[in-house]
Amino acid sequence: MTLPSLEVAARRVLAAVLLAVTSSAGVQAQSVVLPQAPIRLVVPFTPGTGIDLVARTLGPRLAERLGRPVMVDNRAGASGNIGTEAVVRAAPNGSTLLVTVSTLVMNASLYPQLPFDPVKDLTPVSLTSWGQLLLVANPKTGFKSTADLMSTARKAPGRINYGSPGVGTPHHLAMELFKSTTGLFITHIPYRGTGPALTDLLGGQIDTMFLPINVALPHIKSGRLVALAIGSDKRHALLPELPTLGEAKVNNVNVGMWFGIFAPPATSPEVVALLNREISEILLTDDVRKAFQTQGMDPISSSPSELQNLVEKDAQRWAQLIRVQRISAD
Repeated sequence: MTLPSLEVAARRVLAAVLLAVTSSAGVQAQSVVLPQAPIRLVVPFTPGTGIDLVARTLGPRLAERLGRPVMVDNRAGASGNIGTEAVVRAAPNGSTLLVTVSTLVMNASLYPQLPFDPVKDLTPVSLTSWGQLLLVANPKTGFKSTADLMSTARKAPGRINYGSPGVGTPHHLAMELFKSTTGLFITHIPYRGTGPALTDLLGGQIDTMFLPINVALPHIKSGRLVALAIGSDKRHALLPELPTLGEAKVNNVNVGMWFGIFAPPATSPEVVALLNREISEILLTDDVRKAFQTQGMDPISSSPSELQNLVEKDAQRWAQLIRVQRISAD
């Protein structure tokens, strides 16, 4: 048999194997029986947040694919811990899921007295997306780049201040990682939510902060904010000229926020596999991709084990920062 013939034969064998595996997985998934009750997507934050957008975008499509109602349940409070605990305590039958953000792993170190472990007491299902944080400044500061901010902070330690939506938020810990990496002293001013912090940033009462790209972008375009850098390992299509913090010579400061879906502990691998497959296929659709990208989020799925590895790695990273910077939620 010639080499081309061997290649054709090999491809046919591979196609047959893939078909068998796919068919087997399909039969296994079809054998999973979910409760007929509506599926609850618990969002541990208020409506209108990025996490809420994820849940409300995926919910109707998941309902259509699974053939049962899917409702979004906003259970805000205690930096997401109230809603998270509700899922930890829920029945592990696939009818209750947590839609959350990387704050989950930060809380493991910020709230050591929690009656549950945010890292260990949930079953990963899939990533849904990544969101980016931008380092921005009020134009009155005169900062045109990250280098300008760093130079001024070195000359006058503590004079520059930054805002955040509150202690332990990604915005807060992103800046603390920036400070720890650069050795700078920049004064933290915590607020109760993004809205008040953004208002004072636009008004010049605070100098700088990290903001989600979708929140910052309109103000950057209007000239009311100056974008200094993006806190990811690559530039973003919405702001292709904006350098990363790495390009600005601030290494090891990747503060992208991941969004993911989790099930209660002890949820069966079969239920997790079914949910993972359905969510992964939903994330590939053009309408979901567009809905996410207009909010500055990049849709991406993962296997449950990949999400578990990310959770464990991220928990260690933020735990070290919280310990070194002596950050407390109290």
